[in-house]
Amino acid sequence: MHEAALAHLARYGASTTTLRRMLERRIDKWVQSAIRADPEGTDAIGSQAAEAKRVVSEIVGRLAAAGALDDRAFAATRAQRLLRGGRSRRAVAAHLAARGIDPKDAEAAVPKDDETELAAALVFARRRRIGPFRAGPEGNEGGLRERAILARAGFGREVACRALRMEEAEAETLIRRLRLD
Repeated sequence: MHEAALAHLARYGASTTTLRRMLERRIDKWVQSAIRADPEGTDAIGSQAAEAKRVVSEIVGRLAAAGALDDRAFAATRAQRLLRGGRSRRAVAAHLAARGIDPKDAEAAVPKDDETELAAALVFARRRRIGPFRAGPEGNEGGLRERAILARAGFGREVACRALRMEEAEAETLIRRLRLD
């Protein structure tokens, strides 16, 4: 189990919760295959699985104590990557919560400044080809439709309106600044 945890951490970034879930899923898969192979030994298999799940907590604790698992560092790097990819603060907070990050650590990882939120909205707008990155002229309901797209992505009304009113050159400059931070 320890080798599986180290291999997972070498390949993927993980929080303590996601590593624990991965190891428990691995145990559950082993239980299913062991029961299929030997339907008579379910009691022994169950006790071995319980022992393995107890060991998972020890492994995760040891890796966290050694510094191989750091939820704060994971939250900070993941939040930065998601913001640079055009995710809103709300979407980033939801993503971190789904990964089992403590709400205080998640809040500390997500920048509070409106400039970062605006730059993330512009990255999203560029990917969706709306606002300053629109190819053709805005239609009758285009502004409302584009604000709705940004709202569904988790951006507030003020940020959405600012992003949609911005000129393309100014938007590109702001996006570049986000990527350099």
